Amino acid sequence: MKINDFKVEQWMNDHEKKAIYNLTDTCVKACTWQELMERVDIDPDLGLDYGDITGSEAVKQAILSLYTTHDLKSLTMFHGCLEANQHVMDTLLEPKDHIITYTPGYQQFWDYPRSLGVDATLLALKEEMGWMPNIDELKESIRSNTKMIILNNPNNPTGTMFPRSFMEPLIQICKEKGIWILCDEVYRGFDDQPSISDLYEKGIATSSLSKVFALPGLRYGWVKACPSLISKINVRRDYTMISTGPLMDTIAAQVLAHKDEILQKNKAYIEQNKHIFTTWEQTQSHYHLIMPKAGTVGFLSYDMDISSTDLANRLLDEEGIFFVPGSCFGFDHHVRFGLGQDSHMLEKGLQKLSVWTNRQFG
Repeated sequence: MKINDFKVEQWMNDHEKKAIYNLTDTCVKACTWQELMERVDIDPDLGLDYGDITGSEAVKQAILSLYTTHDLKSLTMFHGCLEANQHVMDTLLEPKDHIITYTPGYQQFWDYPRSLGVDATLLALKEEMGWMPNIDELKESIRSNTKMIILNNPNNPTGTMFPRSFMEPLIQICKEKGIWILCDEVYRGFDDQPSISDLYEKGIATSSLSKVFALPGLRYGWVKACPSLISKINVRRDYTMISTGPLMDTIAAQVLAHKDEILQKNKAYIEQNKHIFTTWEQTQSHYHLIMPKAGTVGFLSYDMDISSTDLANRLLDEEGIFFVPGSCFGFDHHVRFGLGQDSHMLEKGLQKLSVWTNRQFG
């Protein structure tokens, strides 16, 4: 099975450790162990066996509180959202199937299916339309062998939240044609946006505790879908993992018992950083961000005569400012901008970005 280099992940792997000012991360600033233990009480007699193979009832009940439909058989657990997405695609997609997804977006959504022999159509989110999709373009792209539409909602890197005016006709089209909708909802939580798994029988939601819950290091994720599909995913899952284990299940369930408090705190953090950025942007002539309505990232554009790869390399080497270049998403003259990191670090990084840009480009 041949597969292309995963450009975003490789860039992060190669460069992130050099960062002083990480202005590109997709997570809310990670919770510390001490902060986590203030919300979690682990029984010292907890047995560290395999535990409940697809996740304990307690953790499933906790996760279902994030949704409006509450069937325990509609969930199975994974080590993060990335692995959850992979298992959905491995279970449903076959050679010569066709999928549709959006760019700029997460490379897993098209290059992983292509590695399975699937044909992928990439539709563009329109910057001139605020990074919004065009439903008529999607309709025209559907084929007789279209098996799945894949979305990241909200989107990485643009922060696009697919509106009801798009989602409602999309669901109707997919109902008529029997097409699955896989929706990576890992950035969902800071708004009242409904889950695709609550709206459509063939809607598949994946998520994790990584982004809006600020716990990427736990590697705790899940799939929520109709029970018949979950059963098929669990058959394949037996070949690749055994369980998430009782320790991670217990931590996840207890974290989610505090979900309202955590989400409120982290949303306020994001809003504070949006204000910091907006204040900074008003003093700039070279940079512009279509501010995302949801999620933790946006796609920052600039007008200087330098490629995004060279810009990102020079900023990191000369100032310690870390961005993922738009070239990793196939869009030059953009960088991914993260809204979830430490506010003081963000302010300092933006100040240094201003000084460097003025020195180099006026």
